[in-house]
Amino acid sequence: MAQTFQASRMWERISEFWVTEDAAVDLSAFKSDHRNYNLSLWDPTVNGVRYLKAMLYHVAMELTDEDWARIKKIGNREVGGPITVRVHGEPVCMDYLQASLELGFIEQHVDLRGARVLEIGAGYGRTCHTILSNHDLSGYCIIDLKNTLRLSRRYLREVLDDTQFAKISFVEVDDVESALASRDFELCVNIHSLTEMPPQTVQAYLDLIAGSCSAFFVKNPVGKFFDKSLDGHSKGDEAVRIALEAGPLRQVVDIYDNQAVEDRVADFIAAYRPAESWQCVADGRAIPWSYFWQAIFKKP
Repeated sequence: MAQTFQASRMWERISEFWVTEDAAVDLSAFKSDHRNYNLSLWDPTVNGVRYLKAMLYHVAMELTDEDWARIKKIGNREVGGPITVRVHGEPVCMDYLQASLELGFIEQHVDLRGARVLEIGAGYGRTCHTILSNHDLSGYCIIDLKNTLRLSRRYLREVLDDTQFAKISFVEVDDVESALASRDFELCVNIHSLTEMPPQTVQAYLDLIAGSCSAFFVKNPVGKFFDKSLDGHSKGDEAVRIALEAGPLRQVVDIYDNQAVEDRVADFIAAYRPAESWQCVADGRAIPWSYFWQAIFKKP
């Protein structure tokens, strides 16, 4: 009996609209357009969540027992409906995976027993949640904008118990000088927010850290990127211009060239050193992002 070899209905449609008769005419960019996306099934324009989960899965598979121990101590991680994968029977999202790695880096160089921690720009509070879940702190102070503080206060009230939540103080940016005039902290934390501030504001915060803190953990980009293929500049050209103006490191970097990133590390350390006398005791790439670096500085 003769066999029937024919295209599926799916491929009939692909052949009609995407891998057409003219597909082989010009090969100059075919690996980055709809022709190859339909052949390889990894179209980045429609697979954002798939790629996020793939990256999350692969990074989570490399976590150590110590990394997992920190994550498992953090209760109520499901609040807010995060995108998760399950590894070794444990659900994990990108935020708390990063928080565990950040805390692991900090723990190697800073004694957090009974410490007072200051965080500049806490987002919704995942770092605060992680540290308070893993260490018995004396206090945790968050500096942020009014609307973001409203979010972090609500979130942290939801996920922490009464004793943990009572250790947190929330300070609006307009009240920083008066609220922190006589307070000292063993550690200051900044993750991906100094890079979004005016340069003069960055310097003001570094002066605050130099005068009030004993150690500083910073995790931020080594520079700016200007690659429209990444997101199509979806927020508009004005948003791009504003982003390029912010932060202490404004040079455009090829963020997917490891040498280009590493060439900017010295500038990163110089830009985020709170004062000349402070020593950088550790630094390294901040997984999983290609262009983020992390460092710990200590007051002499």
